[in-house]
Amino acid sequence: MTSALEAEKAKPYRLVKFFTFTSLVVVFVGALVLSALFIHWTRTINQTKSEDYAKLLIANLNYQVFYNFSIPVVWKFGGIQLHNKEQYDLMDKVVRNAVQGYHVEMVRIYSPSNIISYSYDNSEVGSESVSSTAFQKALLGKTSFKLTQRGSFWGIILGVPKEVKMVAVSPFRAENPTLHFVKGKGIVFAPEMESDAEKEDVESPIFGVFEVVRDLTEEYRKIFDFQKLMILSITGVMAVLLLVLRLVVKKREGVLERRAVEQLELKERLGRAERLSALGELTAGVSHEIRNPLGIIRSSAELLRKKMAAYEPGNPVADIIVEESGRLNTIITDFLNFAVPKAPHLLPTDVKEVVEKNLNFLDPQIRENHILVSRHYAPDLPAVMADQGLLYQAFLNVFINAMQSMTSGGKIDIEVTQKDRWISISFKDTGRGIPDHVLGKVWDPFFTTKETGSGLGLGIVRNIVKSHGGDVTIANRPEGGAEVMVTLPGQ
Repeated sequence: MTSALEAEKAKPYRLVKFFTFTSLVVVFVGALVLSALFIHWTRTINQTKSEDYAKLLIANLNYQVFYNFSIPVVWKFGGIQLHNKEQYDLMDKVVRNAVQGYHVEMVRIYSPSNIISYSYDNSEVGSESVSSTAFQKALLGKTSFKLTQRGSFWGIILGVPKEVKMVAVSPFRAENPTLHFVKGKGIVFAPEMESDAEKEDVESPIFGVFEVVRDLTEEYRKIFDFQKLMILSITGVMAVLLLVLRLVVKKREGVLERRAVEQLELKERLGRAERLSALGELTAGVSHEIRNPLGIIRSSAELLRKKMAAYEPGNPVADIIVEESGRLNTIITDFLNFAVPKAPHLLPTDVKEVVEKNLNFLDPQIRENHILVSRHYAPDLPAVMADQGLLYQAFLNVFINAMQSMTSGGKIDIEVTQKDRWISISFKDTGRGIPDHVLGKVWDPFFTTKETGSGLGLGIVRNIVKSHGGDVTIANRPEGGAEVMVTLPGQ
C-alpha cells in the first residue's frame, strides 16, 4: 500500500517539477548570457567613446601645440629645437595645459623620423619608442588606438584588470594647409594654395606624430561594479523566483498527493465493497443452507443426550455435539450479521447506559481475568440517535477483543467525550497491542490472529458504526496496548 501510494503520488507532479526547474535554469542562464552581452556592449560603447574622446583631445592638443608653440617658436627662434630649455619648457607648459583634467598619463611627440621630440619624461627625448605600424599609419594621416590591460589572468577575464590604458597614435598636422615646414626656414606660407577652393582639396602637412596615453582603469572599475551589481541583482531575483516556484510546486505537490491518496483509497474502498458484496451474498446463501440442518443436528443431539442419560450417564458424545453445534451457530450468526447487516432502528440512546450494560454483562469475566475498568464520562452528554441493541453488540465485540488481548490481567480505560456535535467513545487496553504488519488488515473479513474466532468481530463493529453515520478507528498506544475510537453523531 505504501509503495503504491509513493509511486502514484510521484507520477502527477514529476513532469511539473522537471519543467519548472528546467525553465528556471534556462531563464537564469539566459539572463546571465544577456547580462554578459550587455556588459560587452557597454565596454564596446565605452571604448568607442574613449576613442572619440581621445580624437577630440588630440585635435585640441594639435591646435594648442601648433598655434601656441610651433608658430611662436619658429617666429622667435627661426626653428624648433626642443633641446633648448626655453623651448622645451614652453612645449611642456602648452601640452600640460591642453590635456589638464583629461586623465592623461603620458604625451609623446615624435619627429617624422620616429624620434621622440617631446615627452612627459624628459629622459625619453631622443629615443625611439612607438611601434612602427602605428607610427607609419600616423604618417599616412590615420589615427590608431590600442587598449592595454595589465593584471591577473582571471582579473582580465572577469573584466577587472589591475590597470587599463588606451594608447592613441595620431598625426601632428599643420592647422593651416597653406603652412609648410621647410628645413632651415621653419614654417612658411605657400601662396599658390591660399584660395579656399585649393585649401579644401589639400590635406594639411604632417609635422610629426602624437602619442597620448590615457588611464581608463577607473572607468573599467565602474563598469565592473555595474556588472557585479547586475549579476547580483539577477541572482537575487532568480533566488526569489526559485523560492516562490518551490513553494508553489510544494503546495501543488501536497494537493496532488492528497488527490492521489484519495483516489487510491477510493479504489481500495470500491474494490473492498465489491469483494464484500460478493462475499456477503455467498455467505448469506451458505449460512441459510447450513443453519437448517444444523438446527436439526442440535435438536437431535439434545434428544439423544436425554435418552443416553438413562443408559450411559457419563458418555460425553451428545454434549460435545450440542456444544459444537451452538458454537457453529454463533459463527453462522456472525456471518449473517456481517453479510446482511440489520438496518438500525434509531431512537434517542444514552451511550453511558449502553456501556454500563456491557460491563454488567461482562462483570464475571472481568473479575475472573483480574481486569480493572475505569470510566470517564464527560458531563451533560447528549443522547445519540442509535439502535441500542446494535450499539450494544458493537461495544460488546470491542470489550471482548480487549479482554482477550490481556491474558494475565490488565486495565481497560473507557472515556466518553463530546466535541461540537460528535460523541467519541474511547476504549483503551493494556494488552499486547496489534503488530504493525497486521494493523492494516484488521478490518478485512475472516482475518484473525486468534486460534479461534471468525475474524468478523471488528468488521461487524465497523458496519454497525457506519450504519449510524459514525466512524471507528483502531491504533496502537505508545505506552502499550491498543485504542479503539468510536465516533457517533449526537442529537
